[in-house]
Amino acid sequence: MNYFFLGPVISSIIYSLVGLAILLLGYWIIERLTPEQTWKEISENKNIALAIIMASLIIGISMIISAAIHG
Repeated sequence: MNYFFLGPVISSIIYSLVGLAILLLGYWIIERLTPEQTWKEISENKNIALAIIMASLIIGISMIISAAIHG
């Protein structure tokens, strides 16, 4: 049996894990730079504006990471 397709699958999994780790690191940095705890403000105080801003930041960081990985 020829397993020539395992190389790209494994590298895709590795790149996904690296991208996810970088995304979490980026969120952690944003969380440390902001004066309020963003997750607490979104979940407990129901701050929709902050949730939209954080979502756009996460999407932007994700696009940058995917472009860097894709080349």
